[in-house]
Amino acid sequence: MDHYAVFGNPIKQSKSPFIHTLFAQQTQEKMVYSAIEPAIDDFDAALKAFFLEQGKGCNITAPFKEQAYQYAQQLTKRAELAGAVNTLKLTDDGILIGDNTDGAGLVLDLKNNHVTLKGARILLIGAGGAARGVCGPLLAEQPKELIIANRTFSKAQTLTTIFTKLGNISAGEFSELSGEFDLIINSTSASLQGEVPLISAKLIRPETTIYDMMYSAQVTPFNAWAKEQGARLTIDGLGMLVGQAAESFAIWRGVKPGAKQVLNELRHNLAT
Repeated sequence: MDHYAVFGNPIKQSKSPFIHTLFAQQTQEKMVYSAIEPAIDDFDAALKAFFLEQGKGCNITAPFKEQAYQYAQQLTKRAELAGAVNTLKLTDDGILIGDNTDGAGLVLDLKNNHVTLKGARILLIGAGGAARGVCGPLLAEQPKELIIANRTFSKAQTLTTIFTKLGNISAGEFSELSGEFDLIINSTSASLQGEVPLISAKLIRPETTIYDMMYSAQVTPFNAWAKEQGARLTIDGLGMLVGQAAESFAIWRGVKPGAKQVLNELRHNLAT
């Protein structure tokens, strides 16, 4: 039985074991998936022990994604651009490959919700690791423009420098944002604190799709605020979570599981 796991601290809140167990059942893959919580300063040792005990691959969540980036022996292009690794795979010849599936998960969820990305004007709020992980996959969909807005403007500028060769990307001050956006994505954790990012309500139109990378059993504060401003379609990050997991599963097992069925079960599980 092949063994996979998710590493994080804390980890008890992780939905990954639930998701990957359902994926395995759905695809009839013979594997087990567990959650591992190393001490903050013990990640490398815990990861080494996992692979010495015949582990085949793992997911990495906070706060270890940057350490996993350093630990990997080879990096995919999207992991290099993201500057972080959330998926590790041990190849048959013993090479540890680091990948980042977060952006692919976001794009998959947006497409599953029938959001058109090609030719779209997109606002991405935040310039941390979550934002960096999705810029490349978003630009690969050929939007008209991707604007990064962040409380610390210099961090938004840094992201534009990293990704400028991939498409039309720029940094914008919150106070200077204007015009019509087809899609606004919140990559900050503001919703976890019950807060709303500092954007003008004037940017929200009925036709603007609102996406919050955070999720909860209830509507997130950002999505609730956007609904109050008239947005018709608001989406939380639960589908992104399932989408990035599906991408990781495909990397490990060579088969892409269906995300929609698992998302429905996870949503039901979250609400009960």
